[in-house]
Amino acid sequence: MTRFTRSGACVAAIGLVGAAVAWPVAAQPREMTLVDLFDDPRLSDPRVAPDGGQLVYVRSDADWDENRRIGHLWRVDTDGSRTVQLTYGAGERAPRWTPDGATIAFLADRGEGEDTQVFLLPNDGGEARALTDHPTAVSDMTWAPGGETLLFLAADEQSTDQREREAVQNDVYAFEEDHEPRHLWRIDVRSGETERLTSGIDSIIGYELSRDGTRLAYHRAPTPLFGDAERGEVWVSDADGSRPLRLTSNAVPEFGATLSPDNEQLLFVSASNARFEFYYNDNVFVVPADGGEARLVTDRFPHEVVSASWGTDSRSIHIVANTGVRSELFRLDLATGTASQLTTGDHAVRAWRYSASTDTHVVQLDTPSRAGDFWLLEAGAGATPRRVTDVFGYLAGNYALPRQERIEWAGADGVMVEGILFYPLDYEPGGRYQLCVQTHGGPAASDKFGFQRPSDYVPVLTALGYVVFKPNYRGSTGYGDPFLRDMVGGYFRQSHLDVMTGVDHLIDQGLVDPDRMVKMGWSGGGHMTNKIITFTDRFKAASSGAGAANWVSMYAQSDIRTYRTPWFGGTPWQVDAPVDVYWEHSPLKDVANVTTPTLFLVGENDARVPMPQSVEMHRALRSLEVPTHLYVAPREGHGWRELRHQLFKMNVELDWFETYATGRAYDWENAPGDEAAGDAALSPRAPSH
Repeated sequence: MTRFTRSGACVAAIGLVGAAVAWPVAAQPREMTLVDLFDDPRLSDPRVAPDGGQLVYVRSDADWDENRRIGHLWRVDTDGSRTVQLTYGAGERAPRWTPDGATIAFLADRGEGEDTQVFLLPNDGGEARALTDHPTAVSDMTWAPGGETLLFLAADEQSTDQREREAVQNDVYAFEEDHEPRHLWRIDVRSGETERLTSGIDSIIGYELSRDGTRLAYHRAPTPLFGDAERGEVWVSDADGSRPLRLTSNAVPEFGATLSPDNEQLLFVSASNARFEFYYNDNVFVVPADGGEARLVTDRFPHEVVSASWGTDSRSIHIVANTGVRSELFRLDLATGTASQLTTGDHAVRAWRYSASTDTHVVQLDTPSRAGDFWLLEAGAGATPRRVTDVFGYLAGNYALPRQERIEWAGADGVMVEGILFYPLDYEPGGRYQLCVQTHGGPAASDKFGFQRPSDYVPVLTALGYVVFKPNYRGSTGYGDPFLRDMVGGYFRQSHLDVMTGVDHLIDQGLVDPDRMVKMGWSGGGHMTNKIITFTDRFKAASSGAGAANWVSMYAQSDIRTYRTPWFGGTPWQVDAPVDVYWEHSPLKDVANVTTPTLFLVGENDARVPMPQSVEMHRALRSLEVPTHLYVAPREGHGWRELRHQLFKMNVELDWFETYATGRAYDWENAPGDEAAGDAALSPRAPSH
């Protein structure tokens, strides 16, 4: 039986120790611009040195000349001093300390072939040198204890026949069959000799070397395709790939397989219940390393597991958990089932790494005024988190940032729902303000406290006088399985009603002007936008990014179907297919109801929610003479990456909202160095026919 307790320190408490950095502070905080949001750095992949004295991480910044973010390696002493940039190339990532702390391995695309390879950088200074010269791109590297060998994932070299056919463009391919399996390799650092540790037609889609370096835990699937994750299973073997043993046999995706410190057990995470039935909040399972039944160990843990790792011994597990509008770090005692909370605050834990050698955690805390600095937390009850980096110290001093608040309301069926509310910068009690409703993607996710994503441009909206509302509607994670599984048997059961009851709650509170409301969202948030505009005419304008229109056609078009099968009770092509359920929940079914001026945005190469879905909605609205535009970003997939594409999205949405909700003129922002912000032909005021 699991008992849930709260212990440890509050990371939001006064007096936290951090790096002393003299940030230039503006005399008067000013409103943020869209370009300011892009100029906000991003930190990722923190790694503590084996002796605990230093931290290396990746910092990426916007490069408008390259039209993308470029990451470099940075290092800081764990007392917050001596921050230094280590690399200056075309982009570096995935830093990994050697066991002695003398060298840092990293991944980069350098040289003639430009396939990703491993490079080694002396920690005491000097030039980086290439370690690998693999014929295909390298990923997921891990040092073996001792530092004499390094493991990585990569595909085999193309055959001579393949190269010759590509050279003459004889390149017809079989759809979803033209892929090479990824295998696990080991390279000797001194000799450069490389050997492949796994074989066969299956792909290794993730692995972890045991702490003593003698065994491997890995996930093996028939293909490397994202949609085939459910066909993967958990395996264990010796470190050289010998004596492979399959530990699971089910039809659900798993990830994060890791051997216990004594190598007798293995943990993994899966969105399943104890019977391995799919579509539940992510849970931790433990299975004997020599084979046996996998046991669910978080059956009484009330939150979604984001990631998990063994503690110093084999009796406890550390967990980052989604608790709804927050995410926190916990320690789970396997013997007693007691979950102890190690962090507390209005924040989200974005990146986390546990260092067994020093028994410390490094956590990235995203807070309303800091967009993700790194903190160090020593193990043990009562330990106080200590801030290590001060990359984001300038934000609160230089910019006027919106107040964030958790709100709660009753859904249409009485179930309590929560979300995050952002107040206008000019907020005064008693005033009614225009509203922008932003719904998260997934939908198995949740919006949390934090600085928020640049693509949502919350500081800019609140500077324009908008209340921004992010509801964690039914289908969101972090609130238990019944809340998540409301979508099983039909996607739009309570989810859209949760959004609208939340809107009504804000109107009833006297905060929102019901005649000046707009709606936006991407992916699952785009699905919700498409539903909302067919359900109600209360919004003056809307923007749907990568949203679904027709669940029947979407099922086959998308690169993943695992999550959609339980929503509708089967596939649309099985015997006695539930096609009526698919169609009943398709926004296209009720598109004749739409009167809301709506933008549609999609990546030309989006495999997750392909472009035809947006085309179906856009053409329907055009035929109904509802103001609409469809904007397609070349080269982009499901998430837009090019800076100018992202800036265009923000500009065109803001122009659209201001045109229809407030009637105010909007001045598009330029990208640095650009003379004109946008093409007049793409203006939302241009004719839609």
